[in-house]
Amino acid sequence: MASLQTFALGAAPAPPAPSRGGVALGRRVEVKPISAGDSSGVWRQASLLAVPAVVAAGRKRSRVLRRSWAKGRNLVGTNTKETSNEAPSDKRISILGSTGSIGTQTLDICRQFPGRFKPVALAAGRNIELLLEQIKEFQPQMVACDESKLEELKEGVKDLKIPDYDPELLSGPEGQIEVARHPDCKTVVTGIVGCAGLIPTIEAIKAKKDIALANKETIIAGGPVIAPLIEEYGVSMLPVDSEHSAIFQCMQGIPKGGVKKIILTGSGGTFRDMSLEDMKKEDPEVLRQRSTTHPNWDMGAKITVDSSTMMNKGLEVIEAHWLYGVEYDDIEVVIHPQSIVHSAVECQDTAILMQTGWPDMRLPILYALSHPSRVPADLPNPRDGRNFDDWWIGDGKDGKLTFGKPDLEKYPCIRLAYKAGRIGGTMPAILSAANEQAVELLLTKEIDFLDIPSVLEKVMDKAEAEKKVVDTPSLDDIVDADAWGRQAATEVSKTLVSA
Repeated sequence: MASLQTFALGAAPAPPAPSRGGVALGRRVEVKPISAGDSSGVWRQASLLAVPAVVAAGRKRSRVLRRSWAKGRNLVGTNTKETSNEAPSDKRISILGSTGSIGTQTLDICRQFPGRFKPVALAAGRNIELLLEQIKEFQPQMVACDESKLEELKEGVKDLKIPDYDPELLSGPEGQIEVARHPDCKTVVTGIVGCAGLIPTIEAIKAKKDIALANKETIIAGGPVIAPLIEEYGVSMLPVDSEHSAIFQCMQGIPKGGVKKIILTGSGGTFRDMSLEDMKKEDPEVLRQRSTTHPNWDMGAKITVDSSTMMNKGLEVIEAHWLYGVEYDDIEVVIHPQSIVHSAVECQDTAILMQTGWPDMRLPILYALSHPSRVPADLPNPRDGRNFDDWWIGDGKDGKLTFGKPDLEKYPCIRLAYKAGRIGGTMPAILSAANEQAVELLLTKEIDFLDIPSVLEKVMDKAEAEKKVVDTPSLDDIVDADAWGRQAATEVSKTLVSA
């Protein structure tokens, strides 16, 4: 990784666009200092589609894009029109993935703000012990779990002996869908990991539920389908990802056409201070174990591995394209080890707006549930209980911000994500699914950590060679692409010989 510079936003450029049949799919972005005269990357919005401007340092530039949903939608800006600062009262919510990291932290918010948010429906997987604790505390009207655990859930609820409490108990994908479209809920928190959250999210939208989006794979794979549904059903989609919540917060008050560039920050994961050469020399089992431990955040295994490969940042690039209608050339990634600046927006006049705070998912969750209100809250550092006032003192590691460019040789997953996004169609779904499968193969010790990028690149090459990419996909096409991507990753992994 390049040396870090304090308070220097030396953002990594978007990797050069690939070509297909000799036709460039984008432009190469040069790294240069931000200056008052730099007008490159200008974009504007026309209706709900983001249309690239033709002004670039006084010269016209053209972009050659595929016909396949090449442009994202400003989904966050669609139907998000409330302006009241009144805090919500008794807002009914459903939670998909209630026993996971996002789900438990959402319930922390419900617990901390009694009377403001009420969970009326919960969907979980196999952790029945924790689910029963949640049921005992919040007494939701509807609960769903994995099919194999339904009888255990029924017995557990009976054993709770809660007077006058008889919830509807469901299981499997059908149960998740019913939780997502529960008639009493206003907002659905989508905390299910991976593409499994896609269909419940679509059903929630069709039931006119607002979406608090914590599942990035849903929009990455399903953007071509979800984008028109958001417009058709008039619902809001608000991000729970810390980075995209930061961008959304920074955009408040910026007029249409005022955004020049989105800057996504990432910690660099557990290997940020380790060279690629040293990683290649390390025991693969040590890399496997370290890849599931994050230096700043407390997260699930899958997203922690994604942080270690920086695939999480690559996927967030695709997510930003859909959520904010920004061209890939105008989305950049920087490494920020402290995880204090959660992302930034550069305006046309070169002002850079950043959202800062502890590495803590509770604020993004609270803002997604209470938007546009700013609810008075006490959210100390989840790791040591300190208030942010302590950070400003500057003792030790506090009070310092450093930024640097990611090494794309060390983090090739960033490059692959840009490539998949520019290709469009079902390629992002294939990449996302292949990545999920590769992480699972890592965790089950079937591949090594450094094999992950090779698996993903080979799957993408295979998809193009076998013409598996559908340019303008339906929901069925996306589901098929997800299944194909997983299978292809498994097949490809068997051909690898770890270095």
